[in-house]
Amino acid sequence: MILTGDYHTHTKFSHGKGTILENAIVAKEKGLKEIGITDHGFAHPVFGLRKYKIPKMQTLCQDATDKTGVKVLLGVESNITGIDGRVDLKEKNYDNFDLFLAGFHKFVMYKPNSIFGFAIPNIWNSFIKKEDVSSRLRAESTKAFINVIKKNPVDVITHLNYCCYTDAVEVAKAAADYGTYLEISAKKGHLTDEELYAIVKTGVNFIVNSDAHAPNRVGEISLAQQVVERVGISKDRIVNIDGKTPKFRFASFKGGV
Repeated sequence: MILTGDYHTHTKFSHGKGTILENAIVAKEKGLKEIGITDHGFAHPVFGLRKYKIPKMQTLCQDATDKTGVKVLLGVESNITGIDGRVDLKEKNYDNFDLFLAGFHKFVMYKPNSIFGFAIPNIWNSFIKKEDVSSRLRAESTKAFINVIKKNPVDVITHLNYCCYTDAVEVAKAAADYGTYLEISAKKGHLTDEELYAIVKTGVNFIVNSDAHAPNRVGEISLAQQVVERVGISKDRIVNIDGKTPKFRFASFKGGV
């Protein structure tokens, strides 16, 4: 399994340790054709992107592309902020980005009606490592992810069930219906093999990403590769390996396709 593009990496613009160019240089060294710079979304008060820095990031992405020959895409790992499917990337900012990732993260600015019935219970239960959560919480969390997929042209759902308890199969069904990829993360493994066996049956396609927070981890997918081999996920279902590049929903949406 040879990675073609790593579409989930972070830089100093949010929670990462390196620069855009440093990430691109490592991508080139590892033989990647494309890389996504997907720093955390605006609703994270500590690690979130700042909108005034976007023009500089755009310039740095083009500069890194020119210097390395690796296609550097500017994206965002948007935060899910509400059960109704709200995220912190709004349509008015779509033209600034090439990639649209979305995931659940701790300590972001959630919508008021989603704090106590969604955000805090998920964070608390994950903190105490509780495996059995209420059916209500699981249903609300599942609804949040499905609404995100239905209401936003999201390319990738990142690290599903990280600090958040969903019915992953139902989320996968929605992703398959709308052309959103599910990430097999090389950093966070939060789906059981049994969940993955069931997810594969939905027909959803997968994308393998490093979720690198430091340049030396760009393109590092050994943990994800172990998952793929152990579960027996067909490589035909993984869209960014062995010379393949993904067909992103976000680009199609913006292009009116």
